[in-house]
Amino acid sequence: MPETAKYLYFASDFHLGAPNAQQSAEREKALLNWLNHIEKSAHSIFLLGDIFDFWFEYKSVVPKGYIRLLGKLAQMSDNGIHIHFFKGNHDMWMFDYFQKEIGIKLHHDSYQFEYEGKRFYLHHGDGLGPGDYKYKFLKLFFRSSLCQWLFARLHPNFGISLASFLSRRSRAKGGKKDQVYNGPEQEWLFQFVKDKEASGPQQDYYLFGHRHLPLCLSVGSATYINTGDWLKYDTFAVFDTKELRLMKWDKDQVVSYEN
Repeated sequence: MPETAKYLYFASDFHLGAPNAQQSAEREKALLNWLNHIEKSAHSIFLLGDIFDFWFEYKSVVPKGYIRLLGKLAQMSDNGIHIHFFKGNHDMWMFDYFQKEIGIKLHHDSYQFEYEGKRFYLHHGDGLGPGDYKYKFLKLFFRSSLCQWLFARLHPNFGISLASFLSRRSRAKGGKKDQVYNGPEQEWLFQFVKDKEASGPQQDYYLFGHRHLPLCLSVGSATYINTGDWLKYDTFAVFDTKELRLMKWDKDQVVSYEN
């Protein structure tokens, strides 16, 4: 790892595989260009979930595709860059493949750490805050060993096709709602951060994906950032050892994102 590699990078919701192979391949190419750009300055990269539109690891089978991204992440990991992967609601059925093959640290829920005197709280963001009780129930079921065992009984040709169809349907249903911002009081993740800050321990930064809308909001002395997505915004967050900023990958260069 280069001596100058001190930055932390946060990104989420690539949804590779959606909505079709051509657009997914174009998005993967943009992601590779971004990773090449940040490689020299990256100490750690945090992928905050829904990197794939669907993922399920059978005992000896994983979904086809994404080989360029996986190869790049493996190369970065081999070079000493710390890579963390958070399970999202679209790729929650991830087990140990990435850890064994790439050396990526897998997180099932939240992850808290301190870096350069700043405290961070990370999570994909699904099922947090008030409301959305139907999804919270479904999440418990989908993450259960029974559900995973039942799905593993399906042949991969059928199981992956079925799950990919349902994943596209779910994303399309919530897509328009994801683009609307109705103020902090209507943001479940903002409310979650507000409650966490009140109950403690307090953090400096809270980072989530899932919402698909890039946001940077103050919650008392803390900052809540949603990293947005790469379906529309191509946004990410970077901590340069002094401050955390929301940025955008635009035409092969990094620019500030103003929300």
